[in-house]
Amino acid sequence: MTRRILHVVTNVGHYQDPSHRTGLWLSELAHAWEVFEAQGYQQEIVSPAGGPSPLEPRSLKFPNCDRTAKAWRSDPQRMALLENTARPDQIDPSDLDAIYFTGGHAVMYDFPDSAGLQGITRQIWEQGGIVSSVCHGYCGLLNTRLSDGSLLVAGRRVTGFAWQEEVLARVDKLVPYNAEEEMKKRGALYEKAKLPFVSYAISDGRLVTGQNPGSAKETAQEVVALL
Repeated sequence: MTRRILHVVTNVGHYQDPSHRTGLWLSELAHAWEVFEAQGYQQEIVSPAGGPSPLEPRSLKFPNCDRTAKAWRSDPQRMALLENTARPDQIDPSDLDAIYFTGGHAVMYDFPDSAGLQGITRQIWEQGGIVSSVCHGYCGLLNTRLSDGSLLVAGRRVTGFAWQEEVLARVDKLVPYNAEEEMKKRGALYEKAKLPFVSYAISDGRLVTGQNPGSAKETAQEVVALL
C-alpha cells in the first residue's frame, strides 16, 4: 500500500507587527517532500484555515534558498499547491501514515490552538501513525492532547527551534513566546544540538522532531526509517 503523508503549513504572513513579514520556511517543506517523493509516498498539504500559505521572505534568500527550495519556487505546479491548501475538515486521517508540521515563525500564531490540526494529529497518533515536526513546526504539538487527556509531548524527547537560535536570528524581540520554554512547561524532554543551526533530529518512538531549517531532510529520513 502507498504511504500517505500530510504536510502542515501556515496561513499567517506577518508577526504581530505587520511590517515584519513571515510565513512558511520553504526549504522545510521542499526537502521533506523530496525525501518522501523518492519513496513514492502520496503527499498532501493542509493549513489551519485552508487556502494560501505565504512564504517567509528570508527563506527565499541565499543561503536559505538552496537547490531544492529554488526548484519548488520556480515550479508553477508546486507553487499552486501552496495557493490551495486543504482545511483540516477536508482531511480524512483514517488512512494517513504520518503528519509533518513545517515551520517558519508564522506557525507560532496559527498552529498551537488549531482544534482541526489537533484532531488530525491525535487520530494519526492513536491509530499507530507517526507525528513529526521540524523547526517551529513543534508549536503545532504544544497543546495537542490524546483521548485520555494527556499532552502528546509530555515525557517525550522533543527538539525544535532553540531560544539561542531565536536570539542569533535577531527575532527574539518579535516572536510571541519562547517556544522552547513552552515545550518544557508541557513536560516535554527538550533537546538541542551542541551548536546552533546544525542539523539535529530525534525520534522518541513514533514522535520525530527536527531542530531547525537545516534539519528537514534528516527529519524526513527518520520518518521514512520508521515507516
